[in-house]
Amino acid sequence: MKKTIFISIIFLVTLGGCNYLDDYSQSLVVVKTVSDLDEVLLGDVYMSSKNGVKQLAYGDVGWWLQILDDDINTVAYDNSSSNADFVDDSYSNPLNYNYFGYTTWQMEVGRSYDGKQLNSDDGLWNDFYHRINICNIILSEIEELEITSDDDRAAALRIRGEARFMRAYYYFLLANIYADAYDPDKAESTLGIPVKLTDYIEHDKDKETQFERASLSEVYAQIVEDLETSISYFDQSPQTHSFYRTSGKAAMLLLSRVYLYMQKWDEARLMADKLLTEGVSLWSYAGDLNEGEALISRNNPEILFSEGSLNVQNFMRAKIGEFCISQDLYSLYDDTDYRKTKYFVLNENTDSIALGSKYERGSTIQSYVSDLYLLRSSEAYLNMAEACAMEGDAYTGEALKWLNRFRHYRIANYQDETYDRSTLIDEIRTERRKEFCLEGQRWFDLRRYAVNKEFPYNRTIERMYAVFNDGGNEMLHNEMYRLEEHDKAYTFAIPKSVLNFDRGMPDNVRPAREPIAISNPTNSDEDE
Repeated sequence: MKKTIFISIIFLVTLGGCNYLDDYSQSLVVVKTVSDLDEVLLGDVYMSSKNGVKQLAYGDVGWWLQILDDDINTVAYDNSSSNADFVDDSYSNPLNYNYFGYTTWQMEVGRSYDGKQLNSDDGLWNDFYHRINICNIILSEIEELEITSDDDRAAALRIRGEARFMRAYYYFLLANIYADAYDPDKAESTLGIPVKLTDYIEHDKDKETQFERASLSEVYAQIVEDLETSISYFDQSPQTHSFYRTSGKAAMLLLSRVYLYMQKWDEARLMADKLLTEGVSLWSYAGDLNEGEALISRNNPEILFSEGSLNVQNFMRAKIGEFCISQDLYSLYDDTDYRKTKYFVLNENTDSIALGSKYERGSTIQSYVSDLYLLRSSEAYLNMAEACAMEGDAYTGEALKWLNRFRHYRIANYQDETYDRSTLIDEIRTERRKEFCLEGQRWFDLRRYAVNKEFPYNRTIERMYAVFNDGGNEMLHNEMYRLEEHDKAYTFAIPKSVLNFDRGMPDNVRPAREPIAISNPTNSDEDE
């Protein structure tokens, strides 16, 4: 039985709204071979990279994950300053209106500062569910093919492994954006996200709600099942392509992270140990690094998987009216830490900290490696350390071993440290923050730390927002916004288009948010 797969269009009733297939399409592929499905997987499941992302807001879906947490802030400005260093994008006013609703945790994330503009909030939801549906079709369609050669059988297993991984990956990201953090005591009663595993259109015109929100427990169970199945397929047919296609090692790393989020410490430890036993590269930053050479590039041996664009290649320049690295993050790095001078650089005009050469920089470069959809082997070391530390005193020594081993690759003349268990967990969390800043992980880590059963961690985040005149060349005042501990804004509202389509679907209520303080420009332009 041969079906027709429609490529690069929203081809069915998605979970983001009522999008029906046009009568005719320019993009039709009739699946006849395993190779056809491989092309569909590559073209419609994986994200492609852009040739130069000139502004963060024009990057991949989910770009806003980079401006939510405590690793960043904004740069203020004194109008009397003679060494002004403004944002120089001709099409961008300082703190582009695309950013306000996200970085100040507004109820309507797409609302501009002046309230006149409301951008759609359903881009990520629609994009991920579209890719998930392609995975569903591939997994169904591959069962219908007649496969006779050994090469095709091996390819079919690999494709199944990739499709299962990618479906799990997108569900994992969706769950951590549109559902509360996973609390083992509440997961069965906590609303998750809709889970669709079928390859056909599901629509009942008589129903108010087409897709129910599964419990968070059910969502994570599906993620775990997909990743475990993915690993088994890759065991039988290993990935032969580069890190732009997922692999068994990538699946093991992601599964170890998922278990950490679920607070299944033993399972997380065993999965991280399996990956480390198989062998993954860890790059010593003590080696010769050329001035300005990017640490995370396609030449980095630690990369296990990357898809999509480098969204931050022109971001975080610490110019006036733009974002900078928070002093809170920067102060965590000792002077002997190689990452301090590679990740960051001082903007001398503003005295604020800019992103340095963690990634390749410049408006014309090809986006070879993503800053958001990226898996690196260094995480296996820290996942292992965290899982061991959280398991209890019996594994504290093992946790110390992995933390110290990791630090030798990042810190000059490092000497092994010994900590009590509570301090050790704090140190591992800090190391994770330092290693993976601006990789799309910190926001999710803050969420899961808050519901940790034994060692909960919560903090208040304050964000300064600089308000400029319409021309963008004069700052009017600063406004300070606050994200409280256990704030409802840690969970995003269900997109409006989804609620308009599925009228009975429960929403996530986010509070309205006003500035807690307003001040005029001062002589200090360093973030606070």
